[in-house]
Amino acid sequence: MSNIVDQYRIAQEPYYRPVADEVELYEAAYSVRMPMMLKGPTGCGKTRFVEYMAYRLSKPLITVACNEDMTASDLVGRFLLSAAGTEWQDGPLAIAARHGAICYLDEVVEARQDTTVVIHPLTDNRRVLPLEKKGELVHAHPDFQIVISYNPGYQSLMKDLKQSTKQRFGGLDFTYPEHAIETEIVAHESGVAADMAGKLVSIAERSRNLKGHGLDEGLSTRMLIYAGSLIARGVNPHAACRVALVRPITDDPDMRDALDAAVSTFF
Repeated sequence: MSNIVDQYRIAQEPYYRPVADEVELYEAAYSVRMPMMLKGPTGCGKTRFVEYMAYRLSKPLITVACNEDMTASDLVGRFLLSAAGTEWQDGPLAIAARHGAICYLDEVVEARQDTTVVIHPLTDNRRVLPLEKKGELVHAHPDFQIVISYNPGYQSLMKDLKQSTKQRFGGLDFTYPEHAIETEIVAHESGVAADMAGKLVSIAERSRNLKGHGLDEGLSTRMLIYAGSLIARGVNPHAACRVALVRPITDDPDMRDALDAAVSTFF
């Protein structure tokens, strides 16, 4: 294995609490190098799951946070000026394909469709990446796999994957875990006691019922861990929830009042 991807190896096992059969399904998909698509709301554990699976499979993980300004060259590579003239520099997708890493494109619908089509030759039986500017055809390493994630809640006609892209992937749905499991996760990750973690989860569950009724998205597991971490450091629970849960998620005064009332119910 080339040293270039050693920096992308995950040294310590990430904490991930399986919710259903997602671990076994992903391992089966990786065994046949099926490209995978993870769908679910923000902060529900998609990225942590990929990190956990990369560690479990002992594969390097190269993560790309997609955005609307990202070009195909940002993924594939480009020529750069150097003291010796011009040098080709592989992009993250080319590095992963060439050296056998898992390439994770996070929030892939944020990228322009003309950018995401560059993954097509890697996600079918060809498993190749054309470096057109360089005149090279990279044949994917046997260990290479591509994983994408996105939040279906933010889908619109302007921001969705083409069917020609979707149908190249296997799909796993993620959502917020049921109460007992989410409580276990929040307690483990933040260091608060289980009863305190349970109260935070109950607040989140109330907020999720407001999705589409004033909130674009409910409180995520990630936000609960932030709040729990503050409480574990001795911050008053009311203040911790205000800072980590209520203020970040909305600027609407009525919605803030509703969330503050939910916090007051439990604290």
